[in-house]
Amino acid sequence: MENEQLLSYLSPRKNLRPPPVFLPSIFESLNSPKPPLPPSSSSDTILNLQESLLLQNQQNSPAARSDPNLAWGKINLHRCKTAPAMAVLMDAINPSIPKPKFGSESIVRQACILLILYLSLGVAIYWFNRHHFVGPKTNPVVDALYFCIVTMCTIGFGDITPNSNATKLFSILFVLVGFGFIDILLSGMVSYVLDLQENYLLKTVQHDGDKRDLATSYIIDVKKGRMRIRLKVGLALGVVVLCIGIGVGVMHYVEHLEWLDSFYLSVMSVTTVGYGDRAFKTMPGRLFAAIWLLVSTVAVARAFLYLAEARVDKRHRRMAKWVLGQDMTVSQFLAADIDNNGYVSKSEFVIYKLRELGKVSEKDIMQISQKFDRLDSGNCGRICLADLKDGHH
Repeated sequence: MENEQLLSYLSPRKNLRPPPVFLPSIFESLNSPKPPLPPSSSSDTILNLQESLLLQNQQNSPAARSDPNLAWGKINLHRCKTAPAMAVLMDAINPSIPKPKFGSESIVRQACILLILYLSLGVAIYWFNRHHFVGPKTNPVVDALYFCIVTMCTIGFGDITPNSNATKLFSILFVLVGFGFIDILLSGMVSYVLDLQENYLLKTVQHDGDKRDLATSYIIDVKKGRMRIRLKVGLALGVVVLCIGIGVGVMHYVEHLEWLDSFYLSVMSVTTVGYGDRAFKTMPGRLFAAIWLLVSTVAVARAFLYLAEARVDKRHRRMAKWVLGQDMTVSQFLAADIDNNGYVSKSEFVIYKLRELGKVSEKDIMQISQKFDRLDSGNCGRICLADLKDGHH
């Protein structure tokens, strides 16, 4: 009986209209007194209202009046585009958990505090053992700060060196802690500051709207929400050139070196080579070096990292172009057919190509599948609103 009824609706020779909805009867049923509902959630009230409207529509249809024994099956209801979305109602009932911020200002605070503690401890130890260090002396505090920065940045000019067992042990521990822990915090702080600048630049471009010209879209990928790699490399190299230029000027006018020697010492310093044949000897020069070396060495490391990222990004783009340009072979078809049903769906094809491009791994797919199985409480292979509703209780 159900098949005959379905065929009558799908037959091209009969253009039957769908059963009309009798609004007066619906309003009468809504306005009629009803016993008070037990206290429940708002979602249960909405579902009861939908069921009552559907039942009233079925009872008033011509098919029901002509055949009272007609068995009504399950009807798929499609949400009207002008009606309130069920997602909005469910979010109002069960508000979603806000996404945590994995990168925050705390990393900057931690880096600053630990850097101050690290340098303060180094300056204090150098002060109490300053007679066990050999080299040109200026001011004890400036010399201690200069020694700590040169040691932490792994430059090693060799102008100030320890000459006792205690100071040598202190230098060993100072290098290991500075190179293995403090540098990581400084790199994280620099990355956070660069991300802030990138987000600010992207917000500025998006705020301009139609004012973006071709040059702006060439260096900024607004759709992906990030700066293009060529802009990152350009900015990093620009910072390196700026640091070298500032160092050349200060060394020429403060340390009284020739222009070539100033450029030589500046490059050897920011690249952490530090041959030791040239170094800072005056108190203003060492005070400047304590700040300049800390910034320039991190900037150079970041520039080389962006250069490596640019090469990797270019290789990935070439690989993606080659993978997406290839036709599917029989072996690839068998590998992409995950459920072994004899055909490859769109989702299976996307997963296979992502795996081939190296975007996702088997471990990632297994974790996502396990999450889907936890949400699919009915074990029917799909996630319904009822599953989400049951999951919130």
